[in-house]
Amino acid sequence: MPIPSTTREYRLPKADGFHNLTLTEASIHPPRSTEVLVKVHAVSLQFRDLVVAKGQYALGQKDNVVPGSDMAGQILAVGDDVKDWAVGDKICANFSVDHIFGDASQQIILSGLGGPIDGVLTEYKILPAHSLVRIPDGWSYIEASTLPCAAVTAYNALLGANPLKGGDIVLVLGTGGVSIFGLQIAIASGATVIATSSSDNKLAVAKKLGAKHVINYKKTPDWEKEVLRITGGRGVDHVIEVGGAGTINKSLASTRIAGTVSVIGFVAGAGDISSLPGIILGRGALVRGILIGSRTQFEALVRLIDTTGLKPVVDKVFAFDETRAAYEYLESQQHVGKVCVQVAAA
Repeated sequence: MPIPSTTREYRLPKADGFHNLTLTEASIHPPRSTEVLVKVHAVSLQFRDLVVAKGQYALGQKDNVVPGSDMAGQILAVGDDVKDWAVGDKICANFSVDHIFGDASQQIILSGLGGPIDGVLTEYKILPAHSLVRIPDGWSYIEASTLPCAAVTAYNALLGANPLKGGDIVLVLGTGGVSIFGLQIAIASGATVIATSSSDNKLAVAKKLGAKHVINYKKTPDWEKEVLRITGGRGVDHVIEVGGAGTINKSLASTRIAGTVSVIGFVAGAGDISSLPGIILGRGALVRGILIGSRTQFEALVRLIDTTGLKPVVDKVFAFDETRAAYEYLESQQHVGKVCVQVAAA
């Protein structure tokens, strides 16, 4: 296949909303010695992408950024010093391209695609070879594009610093990308899952995926009491906490003594967290912020997928030229699982 000299890519010339997404053309340089050139086939969107579009990403974003952090594609060319990858390999890139193993650092955070550096909403992308992960066996590009942020985040939360055990109880808040992957990874690892949502239809999907208990938090606003009732007063071992200030007090009230709350997002908006230090101390809780995960965790996730047959939940796929509509659909919160963009037709 001939190496392209240009690519179509989206940029955010002004960061006050995704209406500014602008499709432009840019030149491509050949990969340097430790880089690869990838044809991007599919991209999945995150809540983070909405935040970046508004210029509100707390970990930093460059001006006129190419957004998007999660992609799957095929290698078109490799640099002279690249040993482990070949033309034709089907790959994803890790969210932070320099996060290979261990804990994150400030330097690693600044290598996050679609924020501090240009992202993947582009037809072709140059990437460092050390960022690449082979996609799971039998997965489509659309399916694989769901992994780098949502799935690796859920994996790090549940199997990272304080790994869950078979028989543990996991509480997942909502049915977005991270929460659905958290549900699936927990079930695949032998845990029992309690899921919450404001939609009975979404809770029916969670049930179908293996959640043993579901709670509609609109109908049961004191859902933390229902969690304690379900667990016989003990509380859960792990919480996938995506709500932030609006839900974290209830999440902590739902945990067992010395349980783990993995703080991942802030989709629930504002809340009174003035008493939070005392609540954490009183529960003896491990409260851990999750900064996605490393390439080695991504590789371990793929091994789990290949072993268990786990498959992602893809809600809707948009064409590359419909990327603004994909953002709009994501913002509407109608989805269960992932919203994706088909970048390449073949």
